[in-house]
Amino acid sequence: MPKTASTTRRKLAAAKAHDLATLVKYSEGSIVSRTLAENKAGSLTLFAFDAGQGLSEHSAPYDAVVQVLDGAVELTFGGKAVQATAGQLVVMPANVPHAVKAATRFKMLLTMLRAKQ
Repeated sequence: MPKTASTTRRKLAAAKAHDLATLVKYSEGSIVSRTLAENKAGSLTLFAFDAGQGLSEHSAPYDAVVQVLDGAVELTFGGKAVQATAGQLVVMPANVPHAVKAATRFKMLLTMLRAKQ
């Protein structure tokens, strides 16, 4: 199980441009997360994964979108691997088991969409 270096919950300033890739930093052998926004409709969370780190298979009751900001990741959906690199995004469907593995150090923005299907 990966060690979590830190989790920070701060609201970002409104009406200001933010550089997503600089809002979360890598930590050796760890996964770092930072929640940028959260309400009953969904959440925005930044992650920085060190190379080789990952999240074991799990599922969520809502759709989610992974936007890769830096590096490369392998996402697995029901046993099928999907590779994504910086500038790409992947939709993770609700109730489908998925896993995350950092092919290299990578950063992602995870958008959870808490609408009922």
